[in-house]
Amino acid sequence: MPLIEPPPGKHAVETGTMQKVTLRIVPFLMVCYFVSFLDRVNLGFAALEMVKDLHLSSTVFGFGGGIFFVSYFFFEVPSNLLLEKFGACRWIARIMITWGVLAGAMALVKGPQSLYLMRLLLGAAEAGFFPGVILYLTYWFPGEYRARIIGLFTVAIPVSSFLGSPISAALLATGGWLGIRGCQWLFIIEAVAAVLLGLACVVVLSDRPADAGWLTAEERRWLLARLQTEAGRPRPVGRLSLSQVLWNRHVLALSVVLAGSTAVSSGLQLWQPQIIKEYGLTNMQTGFLNAIPFALASVVMIWWEGDRMRRASASGMPLCLSC
Repeated sequence: MPLIEPPPGKHAVETGTMQKVTLRIVPFLMVCYFVSFLDRVNLGFAALEMVKDLHLSSTVFGFGGGIFFVSYFFFEVPSNLLLEKFGACRWIARIMITWGVLAGAMALVKGPQSLYLMRLLLGAAEAGFFPGVILYLTYWFPGEYRARIIGLFTVAIPVSSFLGSPISAALLATGGWLGIRGCQWLFIIEAVAAVLLGLACVVVLSDRPADAGWLTAEERRWLLARLQTEAGRPRPVGRLSLSQVLWNRHVLALSVVLAGSTAVSSGLQLWQPQIIKEYGLTNMQTGFLNAIPFALASVVMIWWEGDRMRRASASGMPLCLSC
Protein backbone atom coordinates (compact mmCIF):
# COMPACT_ATOMS: atom_id res chain seq x y z
CA MET A 1 0.00 0.00 0.00
CA PRO A 2 1.51 3.39 -0.94
CA LEU A 3 2.45 5.85 1.82
CA ILE A 4 0.14 8.44 0.29
CA GLU A 5 -2.72 7.66 -2.07
CA PRO A 6 -2.97 10.31 -4.81
CA PRO A 7 -6.45 11.57 -5.67
CA PRO A 8 -8.17 9.42 -8.32
CA GLY A 9 -7.87 10.34 -11.97
CA LYS A 10 -4.43 11.93 -11.70
CA HIS A 11 -1.89 11.86 -14.49
CA ALA A 12 0.83 9.21 -14.22
CA VAL A 13 3.55 11.87 -13.87
CA GLU A 14 1.76 13.47 -10.92
CA THR A 15 1.15 10.11 -9.25
CA GLY A 16 4.76 8.98 -9.64
CA THR A 17 6.20 12.33 -8.59
CA MET A 18 4.15 12.66 -5.42
CA GLN A 19 4.84 9.07 -4.39
CA LYS A 20 8.57 9.60 -4.90
CA VAL A 21 8.61 12.93 -3.01
CA THR A 22 6.58 11.48 -0.15
CA LEU A 23 8.77 8.40 0.26
CA ARG A 24 11.96 10.47 0.11
CA ILE A 25 11.00 13.23 2.55
CA VAL A 26 8.19 12.26 4.93
CA PRO A 27 9.54 9.08 6.64
CA PHE A 28 12.90 10.75 7.25
CA LEU A 29 11.29 13.88 8.74
CA MET A 30 9.02 11.70 10.89
CA VAL A 31 12.08 9.98 12.36
CA CYS A 32 13.67 13.39 12.97
CA TYR A 33 10.56 14.64 14.76
CA PHE A 34 10.35 11.41 16.74
CA VAL A 35 13.89 12.01 18.04
CA SER A 36 13.17 15.71 18.58
CA PHE A 37 10.17 14.97 20.79
CA LEU A 38 12.03 12.18 22.55
CA ASP A 39 14.90 14.52 23.50
CA ARG A 40 12.39 17.11 24.67
CA VAL A 41 10.43 14.89 27.06
CA ASN A 42 12.99 12.26 28.14
CA LEU A 43 13.44 14.40 31.24
CA GLY A 44 10.26 12.71 32.53
CA PHE A 45 11.95 9.30 32.59
CA ALA A 46 15.33 10.65 33.67
CA ALA A 47 13.51 12.10 36.68
CA LEU A 48 12.93 8.56 38.03
CA GLU A 49 16.61 8.67 39.06
CA MET A 50 17.63 12.29 38.54
CA VAL A 51 15.29 13.90 41.08
CA LYS A 52 16.56 11.69 43.91
CA ASP A 53 20.24 11.72 42.89
CA LEU A 54 20.42 15.52 42.57
CA HIS A 55 18.00 16.22 45.45
CA LEU A 56 15.62 18.23 43.24
CA SER A 57 12.31 19.34 44.67
CA SER A 58 9.10 18.97 42.68
CA THR A 59 9.04 22.76 42.22
CA VAL A 60 12.57 22.82 40.81
CA PHE A 61 11.87 19.90 38.47
CA GLY A 62 8.59 21.41 37.26
CA PHE A 63 10.18 24.80 36.63
CA GLY A 64 13.09 23.16 34.82
CA GLY A 65 10.68 21.22 32.63
CA GLY A 66 8.60 24.29 31.76
CA ILE A 67 11.36 26.84 31.23
CA PHE A 68 12.21 25.03 28.00
CA PHE A 69 9.21 26.70 26.37
CA VAL A 70 10.33 30.24 27.28
CA SER A 71 13.32 30.21 24.94
CA TYR A 72 11.40 28.02 22.47
CA PHE A 73 8.74 30.75 22.25
CA PHE A 74 11.18 33.63 21.65
CA PHE A 75 13.37 31.84 19.10
CA GLU A 76 10.71 30.04 17.05
CA VAL A 77 9.88 32.81 14.55
CA PRO A 78 13.52 34.01 14.10
CA SER A 79 14.51 30.39 13.47
CA ASN A 80 11.94 30.10 10.67
CA LEU A 81 13.16 33.32 9.06
CA LEU A 82 16.72 32.01 9.12
CA LEU A 83 15.57 28.75 7.54
CA GLU A 84 14.24 30.74 4.60
CA LYS A 85 17.52 32.67 4.37
CA PHE A 86 20.07 29.85 4.70
CA GLY A 87 18.12 26.99 3.12
CA ALA A 88 16.00 24.28 4.69
CA CYS A 89 18.55 21.45 4.58
CA ARG A 90 21.35 23.34 6.28
CA TRP A 91 19.08 24.97 8.85
CA ILE A 92 17.20 21.79 9.81
CA ALA A 93 20.58 20.05 10.09
CA ARG A 94 21.84 22.90 12.31
CA ILE A 95 18.80 22.61 14.56
CA MET A 96 19.17 18.87 14.98
CA ILE A 97 22.92 18.87 15.60
CA THR A 98 22.67 21.75 18.09
CA TRP A 99 19.81 20.25 20.04
CA GLY A 100 21.52 16.84 19.96
CA VAL A 101 24.68 18.26 21.52
CA LEU A 102 22.71 20.17 24.15
CA ALA A 103 20.40 17.21 24.88
CA GLY A 104 23.49 15.10 25.52
CA ALA A 105 24.90 17.85 27.73
CA MET A 106 21.88 17.37 30.02
CA ALA A 107 23.97 14.53 31.45
CA LEU A 108 26.18 17.22 33.02
CA VAL A 109 23.37 18.76 35.10
CA LYS A 110 24.38 18.95 38.75
CA GLY A 111 21.61 20.99 40.34
CA PRO A 112 18.79 23.52 39.82
CA GLN A 113 20.84 26.25 38.12
CA SER A 114 22.44 23.95 35.56
CA LEU A 115 19.06 22.29 34.94
CA TYR A 116 17.45 25.66 34.19
CA LEU A 117 20.34 26.73 31.95
CA MET A 118 20.39 23.53 29.91
CA ARG A 119 16.63 23.49 29.42
CA LEU A 120 16.70 27.11 28.26
CA LEU A 121 19.47 26.36 25.78
CA LEU A 122 17.69 23.23 24.57
CA GLY A 123 14.49 25.20 23.92
CA ALA A 124 16.40 27.83 21.93
CA ALA A 125 18.21 25.14 19.91
CA GLU A 126 15.08 23.18 19.02
CA ALA A 127 12.90 26.24 18.31
CA GLY A 128 11.78 26.39 14.74
CA PHE A 129 12.02 22.70 13.93
CA PHE A 130 8.31 21.91 13.74
CA PRO A 131 7.18 25.12 11.97
CA GLY A 132 10.31 24.91 9.81
CA VAL A 133 9.37 21.43 8.64
CA ILE A 134 5.78 22.56 7.95
CA LEU A 135 7.16 25.42 5.85
CA TYR A 136 9.54 23.02 4.12
CA LEU A 137 6.67 20.70 3.19
CA THR A 138 4.93 23.58 1.39
CA TYR A 139 7.99 23.76 -0.92
CA TRP A 140 7.29 20.21 -2.09
CA PHE A 141 3.57 19.45 -1.83
CA PRO A 142 0.71 21.16 -3.71
CA GLY A 143 -2.19 22.34 -1.58
CA GLU A 144 -4.44 19.31 -2.04
CA TYR A 145 -1.76 16.99 -0.60
CA ARG A 146 -0.66 19.03 2.41
CA ALA A 147 -3.33 18.09 4.94
CA ARG A 148 -2.63 14.39 4.49
CA ILE A 149 1.13 14.86 4.63
CA ILE A 150 1.02 17.04 7.75
CA GLY A 151 -1.38 14.58 9.41
CA LEU A 152 1.00 11.74 8.63
CA PHE A 153 4.01 13.71 9.86
CA THR A 154 2.45 14.62 13.22
CA VAL A 155 1.78 10.95 14.04
CA ALA A 156 5.43 11.05 15.19
CA ILE A 157 4.29 12.96 18.31
CA PRO A 158 2.41 10.13 20.10
CA VAL A 159 4.71 7.50 18.56
CA SER A 160 7.70 9.20 20.22
CA SER A 161 6.20 8.59 23.65
CA PHE A 162 4.76 5.18 22.74
CA LEU A 163 8.14 3.79 21.62
CA GLY A 164 10.26 6.17 23.66
CA SER A 165 8.81 5.17 27.03
CA PRO A 166 10.12 1.57 27.11
CA ILE A 167 13.35 2.64 25.36
CA SER A 168 14.02 5.32 27.98
CA ALA A 169 13.17 2.91 30.78
CA ALA A 170 15.60 0.33 29.35
CA LEU A 171 18.37 2.94 29.11
CA LEU A 172 17.99 3.70 32.82
CA ALA A 173 19.11 0.10 33.44
CA THR A 174 22.55 0.92 31.97
CA GLY A 175 23.47 2.80 35.14
CA GLY A 176 26.95 2.07 36.46
CA TRP A 177 28.54 1.32 33.08
CA LEU A 178 31.80 3.32 32.89
CA GLY A 179 30.77 4.97 36.15
CA ILE A 180 27.92 6.88 34.50
CA ARG A 181 24.40 6.96 35.94
CA GLY A 182 21.49 5.50 33.98
CA CYS A 183 19.77 8.87 33.51
CA GLN A 184 23.03 10.26 32.06
CA TRP A 185 23.25 7.39 29.55
CA LEU A 186 19.63 8.09 28.62
CA PHE A 187 20.48 11.69 27.68
CA ILE A 188 23.70 10.77 25.87
CA ILE A 189 22.45 7.85 23.76
CA GLU A 190 19.22 9.53 22.67
CA ALA A 191 21.18 12.70 21.80
CA VAL A 192 23.56 10.80 19.51
CA ALA A 193 20.60 9.88 17.28
CA ALA A 194 19.74 13.57 16.80
CA VAL A 195 23.30 14.46 15.78
CA LEU A 196 23.52 11.58 13.29
CA LEU A 197 20.16 12.50 11.75
CA GLY A 198 21.30 16.12 11.51
CA LEU A 199 24.35 15.05 9.52
CA ALA A 200 22.12 12.89 7.30
CA CYS A 201 19.88 15.88 6.47
CA VAL A 202 22.33 17.30 3.96
CA VAL A 203 22.38 13.97 2.11
CA VAL A 204 18.70 12.97 2.25
CA LEU A 205 16.96 16.33 1.85
CA SER A 206 17.05 18.88 -0.97
CA ASP A 207 16.14 22.53 -0.41
CA ARG A 208 13.72 22.83 -3.34
CA PRO A 209 12.35 20.64 -6.14
CA ALA A 210 14.75 22.35 -8.58
CA ASP A 211 17.67 20.90 -6.56
CA ALA A 212 16.31 17.34 -6.40
CA GLY A 213 18.60 15.16 -8.48
CA TRP A 214 16.58 12.14 -7.39
CA LEU A 215 13.61 13.36 -9.50
CA THR A 216 13.62 12.99 -13.26
CA ALA A 217 13.64 16.14 -15.41
CA GLU A 218 9.97 15.54 -16.30
CA GLU A 219 8.99 15.13 -12.63
CA ARG A 220 10.83 18.29 -11.63
CA ARG A 221 9.17 20.28 -14.41
CA TRP A 222 5.69 19.07 -13.43
CA LEU A 223 6.16 19.78 -9.71
CA LEU A 224 7.70 23.23 -10.24
CA ALA A 225 4.96 24.19 -12.69
CA ARG A 226 2.24 23.03 -10.28
CA LEU A 227 3.69 24.91 -7.31
CA GLN A 228 4.28 28.07 -9.38
CA THR A 229 0.70 27.94 -10.64
CA GLU A 230 -0.61 27.76 -7.08
CA ALA A 231 1.69 30.58 -5.96
CA GLY A 232 0.34 32.82 -8.71
CA ARG A 233 -3.32 32.32 -7.85
CA PRO A 234 -5.21 35.23 -6.21
CA ARG A 235 -5.33 34.93 -2.43
CA PRO A 236 -8.78 34.72 -0.77
CA VAL A 237 -7.47 37.08 1.94
CA GLY A 238 -5.71 40.37 1.28
CA ARG A 239 -2.38 41.39 2.76
CA LEU A 240 -2.59 41.58 6.57
CA SER A 241 -0.32 43.32 9.05
CA LEU A 242 1.32 41.37 11.88
CA SER A 243 -1.04 42.88 14.46
CA GLN A 244 -4.08 41.95 12.34
CA VAL A 245 -2.87 38.36 12.13
CA LEU A 246 -2.10 38.10 15.86
CA TRP A 247 -5.46 39.56 16.89
CA ASN A 248 -7.50 37.63 14.35
CA ARG A 249 -10.24 35.76 16.25
CA HIS A 250 -9.49 32.50 14.46
CA VAL A 251 -5.79 32.73 15.30
CA LEU A 252 -6.59 33.52 18.94
CA ALA A 253 -9.07 30.65 19.24
CA LEU A 254 -6.67 28.13 17.71
CA SER A 255 -3.84 29.46 19.89
CA VAL A 256 -5.88 28.79 23.03
CA VAL A 257 -6.70 25.28 21.82
CA LEU A 258 -3.06 24.51 21.02
CA ALA A 259 -1.86 26.02 24.32
CA GLY A 260 -4.22 23.77 26.24
CA SER A 261 -3.25 20.72 24.21
CA THR A 262 0.49 21.39 24.65
CA ALA A 263 0.14 22.05 28.38
CA VAL A 264 -1.68 18.75 28.94
CA SER A 265 0.65 16.78 26.66
CA SER A 266 3.86 18.19 28.16
CA GLY A 267 2.52 17.80 31.68
CA LEU A 268 1.77 14.13 31.10
CA GLN A 269 5.11 13.46 29.44
CA LEU A 270 7.08 15.11 32.27
CA TRP A 271 5.11 13.90 35.30
CA GLN A 272 3.30 10.71 34.28
CA PRO A 273 6.36 8.40 34.66
CA GLN A 274 6.87 9.57 38.26
CA ILE A 275 3.16 9.19 39.04
CA ILE A 276 3.09 5.64 37.67
CA LYS A 277 6.32 4.71 39.47
CA GLU A 278 4.71 5.66 42.80
CA TYR A 279 2.57 2.51 42.53
CA GLY A 280 5.67 0.43 43.31
CA LEU A 281 6.48 -0.57 39.74
CA THR A 282 9.94 -1.09 38.26
CA ASN A 283 11.32 1.36 35.71
CA MET A 284 10.61 -1.09 32.88
CA GLN A 285 7.03 -1.69 34.04
CA THR A 286 6.61 2.07 34.27
CA GLY A 287 7.87 2.43 30.69
CA PHE A 288 5.43 -0.08 29.24
CA LEU A 289 2.47 1.27 31.21
CA ASN A 290 3.32 4.86 30.28
CA ALA A 291 3.31 3.85 26.57
CA ILE A 292 -0.32 2.67 26.56
CA PRO A 293 -2.16 6.03 26.13
CA PHE A 294 0.30 7.14 23.45
CA ALA A 295 -0.15 3.85 21.59
CA LEU A 296 -3.90 4.48 21.53
CA ALA A 297 -3.32 8.07 20.37
CA SER A 298 -1.13 6.85 17.49
CA VAL A 299 -3.79 4.40 16.31
CA VAL A 300 -6.59 6.97 16.58
CA MET A 301 -4.61 9.63 14.68
CA ILE A 302 -3.92 7.24 11.79
CA TRP A 303 -7.52 5.97 11.77
CA TRP A 304 -8.99 9.49 11.93
CA GLU A 305 -6.88 10.77 9.05
CA GLY A 306 -7.62 7.69 6.94
CA ASP A 307 -11.35 7.99 7.61
CA ARG A 308 -11.33 11.69 6.77
CA MET A 309 -9.53 10.99 3.50
CA ARG A 310 -12.06 8.30 2.55
CA ARG A 311 -15.03 10.55 3.30
CA ALA A 312 -13.50 13.47 1.42
CA SER A 313 -12.70 11.27 -1.56
CA ALA A 314 -16.23 9.84 -1.62
CA SER A 315 -17.79 13.32 -1.53
CA GLY A 316 -15.38 14.79 -4.09
CA MET A 317 -14.10 17.34 -1.56
CA PRO A 318 -10.53 18.64 -2.06
CA LEU A 319 -8.03 17.56 0.58
CA CYS A 320 -6.32 20.91 0.93
CA LEU A 321 -4.51 22.34 3.96
CA SER A 322 -7.50 24.46 4.93
CA CYS A 323 -9.99 21.58 4.88
